[in-house]
Amino acid sequence: MSEPRPLHRLFGLSWMDFFQGTDITVETEVDLSTKQQFIDLVLIRTGQRPIPRPLPDGFEDLAAFNLVTFKSYQETLDSWALLELIGHYVNYRKQFSPSMQDLLPASDFRLFAVCARYPTNLAQLVTLTALREGVFEIQVLTLRIRLIVVHQLPEEEQNAMLHLFSASEGLLQYGREHYRPHSQESSTLLYQLFRVYSEDKTMSEKLKEYVRQSIDELLKSLPVEERLKGLSVEEVIRGLPPETLEALTRQLKGNDSPPKPN
Repeated sequence: MSEPRPLHRLFGLSWMDFFQGTDITVETEVDLSTKQQFIDLVLIRTGQRPIPRPLPDGFEDLAAFNLVTFKSYQETLDSWALLELIGHYVNYRKQFSPSMQDLLPASDFRLFAVCARYPTNLAQLVTLTALREGVFEIQVLTLRIRLIVVHQLPEEEQNAMLHLFSASEGLLQYGREHYRPHSQESSTLLYQLFRVYSEDKTMSEKLKEYVRQSIDELLKSLPVEERLKGLSVEEVIRGLPPETLEALTRQLKGNDSPPKPN
């Protein structure tokens, strides 16, 4: 993977918002090699203060370093994805240890795989041990990988952020209605997320209609400068109501008129 997809970037940004003001540092799209290979998310515990909000199901026991791979509804979590995650763990542990002879202890690391849909093909190759609804564990040699299936997580407050990355209308709606932002940029984040959904040709019309309505509502909550960001002058003018455009035209004509003689 040479370039992270938009949903992966937004997935990382949502965690940055979630851990705003805590002792968890969030690093997104971490490049671990000379040939770009990204790990979607690294959650680094920088202090011992309790996290002041419930964590999504499956993430309760964070270690010092937590490596997360993410597969959206557009992708499949397969055996190759798990091998990549393990490879990232090996590389990350070597890079951030004092030396190759003094590696950080394995207990300082946790591995997580988040996917929108249940990985049916993967379940035929490895044992997925169910821990609770939507949360599984995979044992690979001495490593344990926590697997979180978004579409199976219960509709509970702590899971609202992850439900924003569901392709299920009900779960997506629950996520939007129950997501509790922790930074001022959250409305912009949600707007960008729903923009990605609205441009997906594989989405059902029913879901697209919900997304369109959500975008309209989110736009009303965005500051003017955020709504105009990225738009050309022509696009801004096209979006103005006729009466506003006429008033501006009259004002400009008045400013261009030669001064009246005394």
